[in-house]
Amino acid sequence: MALTLEDVWTLAWETQQAVYTTRHHGLDHWVRVERNGLWLAERVEGVDTMVVRLFAALHDCQRWDDGHDPDHGPRAADFLSTLELGLTPGQLVALETAVRTHTRPHLHEDPTIQVCHDADRLDLGRILIIPNPKFLNTEPARELAARRAIQGLDAVTERLGLTWPEAFRATP
Repeated sequence: MALTLEDVWTLAWETQQAVYTTRHHGLDHWVRVERNGLWLAERVEGVDTMVVRLFAALHDCQRWDDGHDPDHGPRAADFLSTLELGLTPGQLVALETAVRTHTRPHLHEDPTIQVCHDADRLDLGRILIIPNPKFLNTEPARELAARRAIQGLDAVTERLGLTWPEAFRATP
C-alpha cells in the first residue's frame, strides 16, 4: 500500500540523521520548498505537483548535519527508492533525479525537475544568499530572483494552507 503524503513527511522527519542547530535545513525549509514548488507549478506547464511535494519532504531527509554534506542528495534518492510511494515509473525517475541532483547547478529539460530545483534554490535567503537567476531553471523563478521578491512568497504559504503535518506541530 502506498504511503500518504503525510506519512512521507513523517517518515522523512523520523529517519533523518541531522541535528538541526540552525534554520538552514529542517521542517521550516521543507515547507518553504513545498510552497515555492507549488507556486512555480502554477506558472510552469507540465509540472507534476505530487513529485514536487514529495521532493520537498525528501530532498534533505538524509543529511548527516546541518552544514556541508555534499552526498545527502544521493543518500536521499537511495532512501526514497525503498519507499512505496505509489508513483508511476516516470514519476519515480523524476523524483529520484530531482533529489539526487538538487545540489548541483545542472539545468534539466524536465519541467518537474526544474521546479523542484528552483523551489529549493528560491529558499537560499535562509543562509543569506540571494538566488542568482543564472542558476535557476524556470522563467518565473528567474524573474522572482531578479526582482528580489522572494519574501512575497510568504503570502502564498498562507493561501495554499501549507503547514507542517499535525505530528510536527509540537516539534521544536
